[in-house]
Amino acid sequence: MATTGDNSRKQLVDGLNALLADHFALHLKTKNFHWHVTGPRFRDLHLLFDEQALEIQQQIDLIAERVRKNQATTLTSLAKLIEHARIKGQDSATLAPEDMLRELRDDNQQLVASLKELKELADKAGDNASAGLIDGWTDMAEQRAWFLGATLQ
Repeated sequence: MATTGDNSRKQLVDGLNALLADHFALHLKTKNFHWHVTGPRFRDLHLLFDEQALEIQQQIDLIAERVRKNQATTLTSLAKLIEHARIKGQDSATLAPEDMLRELRDDNQQLVASLKELKELADKAGDNASAGLIDGWTDMAEQRAWFLGATLQ
């Protein structure tokens, strides 16, 4: 029979795996926009998208390691990543730059909301290390959303 602590830990691990999937999806979308942005603001947006993609990519391993440190397994295939991702992909290679900015801003805002929910799960599970990392990841996602929003003005 599972204990409350076991249930809290399982909810946290499930949330971390969903976060892992979201980061893979957001990384790929951000790189897609980096590769396909065009127009008079090409250079600035190309560099902005690349900077953000790198930051997101660097978080992926840390998220997976938190799952493993919680004695659980990570998502192991592309199919599992797609199944668990809440960030939706973008297949278009011809979006207007403003649409790219809006979509990434909204995705990062969605990520912030997910991170805040995950922070509650980490606290409930008594996982201070995950809670601390989640605070940092939340700040990074908020900053990305802010940069993208400010670029739209």
